[in-house]
Amino acid sequence: MSSEYAKQLGAKLRAIRTQQGLSLHGVEEKSQGRWKAVVVGSYERGDRAVTVQRLAELADFYGVPVQELLPGTTPGGAAEPPPKLVLDLERLATVPAEKAGPLQRYAATIQSQRGDYNGKVLSIRQDDLRTLAVIYDQSPSVLTEQLISWGVLDADARRAVASHEDV
Repeated sequence: MSSEYAKQLGAKLRAIRTQQGLSLHGVEEKSQGRWKAVVVGSYERGDRAVTVQRLAELADFYGVPVQELLPGTTPGGAAEPPPKLVLDLERLATVPAEKAGPLQRYAATIQSQRGDYNGKVLSIRQDDLRTLAVIYDQSPSVLTEQLISWGVLDADARRAVASHEDV
């Protein structure tokens, strides 16, 4: 594995871990010691090669498809940037349906298309957010604030939306 590829793979691993709000030690604790913090950290820095088997196991642990961890790939081979917005599906389930019904149906459709039923988090793209903004008759930034207030999106989503609106 080339050094550059290993670093890109590590960056993807780190991004998924941080999206899930886990520290390296948090990974070790959540996995009950199966994934040592020092090993995951060395994968993330690109200092240590990860086997295909271990990568598949780590993807399973994070609840994401293996292709989400591979550099230069996106689901379906699309040429769009990787997802930057992560919905908390467990929180979404607690939001009253009269508020979150359209979002719940949209998320369920994405899960069905991807075959992704982990039920904890769901990555969405900027285009998804724009579509949802139309459904909710709001701008993407206003909808983002609404989703943050519901606890469905992390506050870091503001940066992703703001940087995309500046383009």
